[in-house]
Amino acid sequence: MAHRAVWIRGAALGLALSGLWIAHTQQAPPEPLDLQHVKGPLHALIGSGGNVSVLVTDEGVVLGDDKFDRNFTEIVAKVKTLSDKPIRFDLNTHHHGDHTGGNEQMLSQGTEVIAHENARANLVRGQQKGPQPLTFSEQLTVHAGGEEVRAIYFGRGHTNGDVVLYYPKLRAIHTGDLFVTGAPFIDYANGGSAVEWDDTLNAVLQLEFDTVIPGHGAVSTRDDLVQWKENFETYRERVSELSRAGKSAEEAIAAVKVDDLKGWSKDNRLKNGMAGLLQELR
Repeated sequence: MAHRAVWIRGAALGLALSGLWIAHTQQAPPEPLDLQHVKGPLHALIGSGGNVSVLVTDEGVVLGDDKFDRNFTEIVAKVKTLSDKPIRFDLNTHHHGDHTGGNEQMLSQGTEVIAHENARANLVRGQQKGPQPLTFSEQLTVHAGGEEVRAIYFGRGHTNGDVVLYYPKLRAIHTGDLFVTGAPFIDYANGGSAVEWDDTLNAVLQLEFDTVIPGHGAVSTRDDLVQWKENFETYRERVSELSRAGKSAEEAIAAVKVDDLKGWSKDNRLKNGMAGLLQELR
C-alpha cells in the first residue's frame, strides 16, 4: 500500500493549494456543539453537521473534519479550552460540506487541510470556493507529540473519497459517514456504492479498535459498527428483492421494511438514495 507520513515538527509538504469549494451556510443559527472526551488525548465535537475528532498533543492539535463554515469560530473556541497549541492539521473524512465547510477558514489560519484525492476531485467538481486540500491516494500518517493518526482509504462507500482516521495507540477510529447512527446515504453522484461499502467496512474491521467516532451521532463501539453493518446488509438484501421485482424507487421506499433496524427510518437519506441503489443492485 502506498503510504505517506507527515511530522508536525518541521513538516515540509510543499504542495500547491488550488481550486474552488461550495460554501454551505444555513439561515438557522448553529446548534451548540457538545465537546466530549473520548479517551486519552482524543475528544469529539458532536452536533450541527458532521462530528469532529480532536486529538490534543503538546505539538499541536489534529482535527478530523470541520463541520459547516458557520461553525468555525465555535470549533476554534472549543479547541482552545483543551489546548493553547495551534490546530496544525485537519483531516477531511470526505468532501461533503457539513464535514469540510470550515476548510477555507482553517487554511487561512495556517492549518494544513488534507483529504483523499477523490474527495478533492469532488470538491473541485462541485466548484467549492477557496483553496483546496492537500491530497493522498491510499494512506497518510500524521505524527504529533507521540501520537499517531492514520488516514486510510479502504474503498468506495458513502462516496468514492471516504477515509477512516485511525488512532492506533488509542484503539479508536473516526469513520466519517461510512458509519452513522441511523440510516446511510449513498451518494451515487459522487461515486458512492452500497455493494462496495460492505467490502470497505470489512477492511475497516481488520483494524484493532474498540471505540468509534461516527460521522453523525453518539460516540460508539466496535460492536455498534458491526451491528450497523449487519443492518445495512439486511437492507441491501431487501432492496435487492424489490429491484428484481422491478419496483420503482417510490414503490421500493413504500415496501421496504426498516423498523426492525435500530435507529433507521424512511428519511430523506434512504429516499434520495433509492433510485441509485435499485440500479446498482439490478
